[in-house]
Amino acid sequence: MTQIYIYTIIAFIIGFILAWIIRTLAMEKIKKLLKSTQGYLESETLKKETLQKENIQVHQKKQIAEMECGKKLEQVLELNKMLDSDILLLQKSNEETEALLAEGQPAIHLLKMQLIEANNTIARYKAQQQQTNK
Repeated sequence: MTQIYIYTIIAFIIGFILAWIIRTLAMEKIKKLLKSTQGYLESETLKKETLQKENIQVHQKKQIAEMECGKKLEQVLELNKMLDSDILLLQKSNEETEALLAEGQPAIHLLKMQLIEANNTIARYKAQQQQTNK
């Protein structure tokens, strides 16, 4: 009977040791998995923060580009208005010049045509100068 108690106690101790080893191995596996998951979460958090910063930068660049486009649009609209008024003035001047020719004043007509050509030449030089300065 004492042998049965001894074998029972030894079996209990061996079972307890085996259970302890299995539990320890399972705990180590869980700890490794937890560290891996924490590393993954930290990596994803860093990626998210990086993407948010990049989003902010892209948004700022977009706003800057929109402001620049708005300024350029205003400049183009102003230039367009100025060109429209210049066209109207040229049409009026042409009508006056044609009226002079029709009235029989070819000398004044010739002078006016030379003046127009000189103004055109000046305008071309200014445009060329602006293009070379850019």
